[in-house]
Amino acid sequence: MFGEVTAPMLPRSSNKPLQAVAMLELGWQPADDRQLAVATASHSGEPRHLEVVLSTLADAGLDEQALQCPAQLPLSIPVAHALLASGGHATRLTMNCSGKHAAMLATCVARGWSTRDYLAPEHPLQQALVHVLERLAGEPVRHVAVDGCGAPQHALTLTGLARAFAAVATGEAALARVAAAMRAHPQMVGGTERDVTDLLAAVPGLVCKDGAEGVYAAGLPDGSAVAVKVADGATRAAPLLLVAGLRALGHRGEVLDRLSIVPVLGGGRSVGELRVSALLASVVA
Repeated sequence: MFGEVTAPMLPRSSNKPLQAVAMLELGWQPADDRQLAVATASHSGEPRHLEVVLSTLADAGLDEQALQCPAQLPLSIPVAHALLASGGHATRLTMNCSGKHAAMLATCVARGWSTRDYLAPEHPLQQALVHVLERLAGEPVRHVAVDGCGAPQHALTLTGLARAFAAVATGEAALARVAAAMRAHPQMVGGTERDVTDLLAAVPGLVCKDGAEGVYAAGLPDGSAVAVKVADGATRAAPLLLVAGLRALGHRGEVLDRLSIVPVLGGGRSVGELRVSALLASVVA
């Protein structure tokens, strides 16, 4: 352990796999595991992502007008440029959290709950999500904030987040289905040239999810887990730390080697690189 691992922090999108577990337990029945995988995603807004999000909504008798996440261009810069070049614009569908929102709406339909106010903290969906997060993390949710997508965001400790990911990676029933969907469809969880997708595809049995402002969490079938939060929110440092943790657990491979170094560019060319220091790596180990 390194740093403050028992203080509350906001896992941001790293909470999504845990929320997906809750929605399955509440009665959502996705027709395709790609729908489940994209519910855990901060997707890149590629056509395949939008197609699956729309299918989730359609299966619930809804369309993208039901989404209450803000309009946002795709996370993928090439996809965003292509959209703008074609005359398109930012929409709620292309927002990276639209898969989670579609699953929330589908869960409300399955339970007979209102879809109009599904983001309200007092809505039965959101209340149920809190209870499941607390069960998986083995600790109380310390604070409920508002995430960038407009949904409630739940504060956990790094220890609790790691405990929850270990549960997803090793559990049964809804836990196992979420893990299987993420492992089978890593492209749905992130997208082209995304480190979360590359890690899911490369490390056997891994379940991992990135979150905004320097959060990353991963669980493995042997019950081990890694959770990191970069205090200043520097997102580019988070994959380095996650990889250091996975290496400390004995994992090796080309993807881990590649993600262990982040090039620093100056004038369009490499002028340096970010690495995990030997001292920090020894503490992580």
